[in-house]
Amino acid sequence: MTRVAHSVASLAALFVAAAAWAQQPQNLEPLPEPPPPPPGLELDPALEPQVTIVRKGEDTVEEYRVNGQLYMIKVTPPHGVPYYLYDDVGNGDFTRRDAQDAGVRVPKWVIKRW
Repeated sequence: MTRVAHSVASLAALFVAAAAWAQQPQNLEPLPEPPPPPPGLELDPALEPQVTIVRKGEDTVEEYRVNGQLYMIKVTPPHGVPYYLYDDVGNGDFTRRDAQDAGVRVPKWVIKRW
């Protein structure tokens, strides 16, 4: 793309954005504050997760606890692709899950070849 074509495309995009902004109604009002929770449903600070961030070597480790029990660890290595360690049962045995991993493992065994 030439420099002139790039400038024209940028100018056109700016014009379209300005036109869209100008079409917004002028009598907008801010949203009201949400109502408080009903009585008896107050938030318990003890149930909120406590997060501790630690540097171990070059890795950044985030430890998540509820009521002092460690249930999840997020490890971010220097290359920036994090992975998670979960304690699903609560016995201290952690299993690794990657960020996009659903936990499903499809068997890929070869039964027969011909």
